[in-house]
Amino acid sequence: MAETVRERIDTVWGLRSRGCPQQPWPLSSFLRVCLRGRESWGRAVLERSMCLSGVSVGFLGRAPVCQGNGSSGRRPGSWGSGAAAVPTGGLVLLLQRIVLSFGFNACFKQRAIARHEVREIEQRHTVDGPRQDVTLDEEDDVVIIYNRVPKTASTSFTNIAYDLCAKNKYHVLHINTTKNNPVMSLQDQVRFVKNVTSWKEMKPGFYHGHISYLDFAKFGVKKKPIYINVIRDPIERLVSYYYFLRFGDDYRPGLRRRKQGDKKTFDECVAAGGSDCAPEKLWLQIPFFCGHSSECWNVGSRWALEQAKYNLINEYFLVGVTEELEDFIMLLEAALPRFFRGATELYRTGKKSHLRKTTEKKLPTKETIAKLQQSEIWKMENEFYEFALEQFQFVRAHAVREKDGELYILAQNFFYEKIYPKSN
Repeated sequence: MAETVRERIDTVWGLRSRGCPQQPWPLSSFLRVCLRGRESWGRAVLERSMCLSGVSVGFLGRAPVCQGNGSSGRRPGSWGSGAAAVPTGGLVLLLQRIVLSFGFNACFKQRAIARHEVREIEQRHTVDGPRQDVTLDEEDDVVIIYNRVPKTASTSFTNIAYDLCAKNKYHVLHINTTKNNPVMSLQDQVRFVKNVTSWKEMKPGFYHGHISYLDFAKFGVKKKPIYINVIRDPIERLVSYYYFLRFGDDYRPGLRRRKQGDKKTFDECVAAGGSDCAPEKLWLQIPFFCGHSSECWNVGSRWALEQAKYNLINEYFLVGVTEELEDFIMLLEAALPRFFRGATELYRTGKKSHLRKTTEKKLPTKETIAKLQQSEIWKMENEFYEFALEQFQFVRAHAVREKDGELYILAQNFFYEKIYPKSN
């Protein structure tokens, strides 16, 4: 298999193994450890493990060990095909040792699903041959990257993309980094850039995740992806994040959050000088737009602020604000209908299943806001927010018109004339 395909598979393996505390193993390393020499017992144990976790797969080039509910025709309580029959009790003890030795955890089922998806990619490239020569229409050879800032209505907006992807025929992929780290290692940057630009089967593609801006040009990419983003009033964003860590939201209400049980209000936290509400926690939107340079994450860096402004103007197609999300969606639909056709109507008249609200959020008092606003960090983050808001409003003013309190997209306002030489 071509190296580019292997790297692509390793990347998918990493993206799908989400929610796990440890660094995901590359698939190639995983197979070398688990199936060294492709011994029959290794294949059988691994496939049977996936069957026990509720996943029906057969990814090692032969018939799967089980298909659920005994559909393989093998008697319940035993397994075989390449290994001697083992009673269920002995199998459980054997699997327990394997689980302990490999350090598998509650993420095992998700990793099994990832292996199944990876196998499908392998089969497409093995049976049909490498698809590096696939020619895409210019309209389809497009990738959008939404490097979403936490607590800026990013989930609400992303769910609109998910709702539209089947109808508008594009792919949506979540970039899930270990511990939601927004800074990628240098080697992961290379893998990510190669994957996004060469994975033609996933084009047109909409990638989203909590990662800081990455400049594709420095990796020699000729056609860069389209960056979009949304930012929010910095204090409102921090307040939302503070309560989100304690009470969650209505999107996944049953999920236990990191600070669950802490009943202290944001006002009380600020008054007590707590770390979760410190001005340093405001420093997030600037580094997300600044990028992967070390200075971007130096809290209070004036250079980082200016670099973030530069990137917003020169590297981002459109940056909206949470407070005017509907207008942001409307502009995207007008400019990029290949992805966002129908988005405005969905946002306005849909069941609002895409919307997400933090639970138990209490607005801070004027005294709390005034105290945070004394910080130089807030002044810089707010300067960036005001800069982004002004730019967004400028773009909107030249793209829409208002009538009876409603906004309407302007029709094409240019044409061509005096075309020479004249055709016969």
